[in-house]
Amino acid sequence: MSDKHELLSDYDNEQKKERNLDFKTLLLVYLALSVAFLILLPKVYIKNQIYYISRDISKLYSEYSILEEENRYLNQKLESIRFKNQIIDSVLIDLKE
Repeated sequence: MSDKHELLSDYDNEQKKERNLDFKTLLLVYLALSVAFLILLPKVYIKNQIYYISRDISKLYSEYSILEEENRYLNQKLESIRFKNQIIDSVLIDLKE
């Protein structure tokens, strides 16, 4: 019976001991975390920059399309004014003669 109690007391003593990480394991974990950060942080930064640049490109493209449409409108207006001017000039020349 004493063997049984001795085994149980040894088992309880082993369970009560604190198990801390040794220096090599801790160093390995820190090294793994730093490698993960070195790989992931540039990736996140690049994706973030791509997002902001594409947003700027989209904004500039919308402004470009608006200006292009305005240019078409102004060219039509200019063509209309030129046409009216040619008609008025031809009428004035005919009236002088």
